[in-house]
Amino acid sequence: MRRPYRSALLLGALALAVAACGKGKADGGDAEKKTEAVPVEIATLERGPIEQVLRFSTGLEAERAVPVRAEAARQVVALLVEEGHRVARGQTLLRLEDTAQTTAVSRAEGQVEQARREHDRKLRLFEQKMLSEQEMTAARYDLEQRELALADARRELSYTTVRAPIAGTVTNRHVRVGDTVAVNQQLFDLVDFDSLVALVFVPEREVTRVRVGQAARLMPPAAPGNLFEGRVDRIAPVVDPKSGTVKVTVTVPNAPGLLPGMFLEVELVTAVEPDALLVPKRALVPDGTQLTLWRLADEETVERLWVEPVLEDREKVSVATGLAPGDRIVVAGQAGLKAGAKVRVVGAAGGAS
Repeated sequence: MRRPYRSALLLGALALAVAACGKGKADGGDAEKKTEAVPVEIATLERGPIEQVLRFSTGLEAERAVPVRAEAARQVVALLVEEGHRVARGQTLLRLEDTAQTTAVSRAEGQVEQARREHDRKLRLFEQKMLSEQEMTAARYDLEQRELALADARRELSYTTVRAPIAGTVTNRHVRVGDTVAVNQQLFDLVDFDSLVALVFVPEREVTRVRVGQAARLMPPAAPGNLFEGRVDRIAPVVDPKSGTVKVTVTVPNAPGLLPGMFLEVELVTAVEPDALLVPKRALVPDGTQLTLWRLADEETVERLWVEPVLEDREKVSVATGLAPGDRIVVAGQAGLKAGAKVRVVGAAGGAS
């Protein structure tokens, strides 16, 4: 009776021992998982130049662009310029039929000459007291009216010669020889390519960083690799209440490849630091209203730092304190890191790129 009881005790003890061994292995596995190093990529901090810029997209336009319109209803008899021609202010662009106007001027000139001779004759008589003041006044009035009629005739004749109101380039011609034009009909488009501007609308909070004369970079997406330099010419003195922005006018050089209507990327350089400590943006981790990053404290562990950027561009920020050249910071693999966590470096980015 005692032998079966003793066997049962031995089997129970063996089961407890096996269970304890299994639990110990499981606990050991969890401990190994907890201490497993996190793979990260690092970058070594360096000093270098950085610019802070405001970026905008806008269209290019000419401030001096005017339509040339007809001032008389006549037939076109001569076209003297074509699209693409550069013209001076006052240069003749087109002539209209002017026979009637030329005749009217000749007639008016004859009438003025006749009225002047009559006026001068009566003036001599008046000075000899052989003519009344009333007759002298009538002669003077007649001469003045003839001179006004001549001025009107000459003005009508001038309308038959269409001249350029500004210096510029003919961008469109809307009529042909033989066409009969109406008063105020558009004949040409003139654009002064020396007046190209880009209008950008700066948020109210950023306008204090913009000043007249500030450098601007212009990049047409249609011509990758082409970079042009402009300058801030004017800053509007008011804020648009609907958009909360201020209009800034950037002058653009007259250069091959820049045309009115072209789409541009505009960068306003608001600050430059030639020797800043540069931190890659991909190292930064938002933490509420602050930014943090992870720095290697030694070869295996990391520490967390709070940083405040001073300047920033597309890829980097500059910081004033808390870091030094040569510091190694985590730029990939930050998720889940804690202070003192063990890491394993699996990649390194060159400098602050």
